[in-house]
Amino acid sequence: MNAFFEKVAVNEAKGTVVYFLGIGGIGMSAIARYFNSKGLKVKGYDKTETLLTKKMVEEGIEIHFEDNVNLIDKELAFVVYTPAIPTNHQEYNYLLNNGYLIFKRSEVLGMITRNTMNICVAGTHGKTTTSSMIAHILTHSGYGCNAFLGGITANYNTNFLSSTNNVCVVEADEYDRSFLKLNPDIAVITAMDPDHLDIYENEENFRSAFVEFSSKIKSSGFLFIKKGLEKNNDFACGNSKTYSVDSKNSDVFIQNLTIQNGAYQFDVCIDNIVIDGFVLNMGGMHNVENALVSIAVAKLLNIETYKIKEAVASFKGVKRRFEYVIRNNDCIMIDDYAHHPQELEALISGSKKLYPEKKCVMVFQPHLYSRTRDFATGFAQALNLADEIFILPIYPARELPITGVTSNMIASLMPAEKVKCLEKDELLKNIKERKKTELLIIAGAGDIDLLVEPIKNLLN
Repeated sequence: MNAFFEKVAVNEAKGTVVYFLGIGGIGMSAIARYFNSKGLKVKGYDKTETLLTKKMVEEGIEIHFEDNVNLIDKELAFVVYTPAIPTNHQEYNYLLNNGYLIFKRSEVLGMITRNTMNICVAGTHGKTTTSSMIAHILTHSGYGCNAFLGGITANYNTNFLSSTNNVCVVEADEYDRSFLKLNPDIAVITAMDPDHLDIYENEENFRSAFVEFSSKIKSSGFLFIKKGLEKNNDFACGNSKTYSVDSKNSDVFIQNLTIQNGAYQFDVCIDNIVIDGFVLNMGGMHNVENALVSIAVAKLLNIETYKIKEAVASFKGVKRRFEYVIRNNDCIMIDDYAHHPQELEALISGSKKLYPEKKCVMVFQPHLYSRTRDFATGFAQALNLADEIFILPIYPARELPITGVTSNMIASLMPAEKVKCLEKDELLKNIKERKKTELLIIAGAGDIDLLVEPIKNLLN
């Protein structure tokens, strides 16, 4: 397990259990599964039981859901925690004050990947699907990789893939500047729309973090960056290519794109060499762009073209990323993790292009008070692309309420006849009473996913 255990070996006398605070988080759970796959004893705490934590328990990981010091195994090799854990958390403070070796999630991921060949995908949006698609191409083709993903891949029903090949595919998370702990051999930057301004304060600081991320690329490494993001020429990587679905001025771009039976068919041009005949069976032009750069990465690794085509065609997507819940002639229901204005715009516009004749009903749960405050106008503009909109109360996650910040802050910027702010039970009642639902999209990064099955059952 490379240099990581050289650092923790001095602590082995305290035990062999790896303990996770916030083990149910999508990034935390991938690392927990990694250690579990290596034969270590893994235990952890999380605030809420979820489908993911239930699955991890089935895999042999012990998890409890009460902040109780007495439930901690006292013989721990080391502790991994997420910055989302509040500073007044009892278990966190006990472990901090009693001599345990404690690391942030980003530090552990950085140490795990220190001596591996790393493909790191960063970006405000697109990074989960792109990293999952790259991991799928490498796995399906037989190239092999270890993958630490920010979503559950539909092909493998997990956010962690294991391989004997010393290659890691990593979703490089900008939250808390976590991605600055990584050292990529190949890096991808998909988007830099400002986010997490509670941490970065302004757009300049946000962009600077991505520039710093590019400086972490190894000297012999390579950067793929979405066309337009490189405009200031401040990215610190000599070997780089731009990519785009709509700009032939890019190094990598799409040609001959058509939509047939809900699937995209297209050719890819890399450095003036055309590779024809790709098929992508998932919706959204943003996902065509994610596929484009994934294909470019695979070609850089010299994976055979026919294997790349087979892998792209067989890619089933990521749970809650343009995921079809219902797909028939009468009704289309799509579930998505979108929680940023640009993500919502891509989601709604992509759906309407695929189903232009259907009335689009949008259900959105804002995530974080600070994000709602900072991007209310952007949310309103994006949501207004739908024909009818329902906005649920803000999901607070790690935040306390901010005075005056509610879902109505978004709704007030939209035509009153198109939008309603509803509680969850009111939403379910509304859907139950509807005579017909043609195209329904539900989106958000909070607990809106718990409504997927109830809504599906009502529509069926």
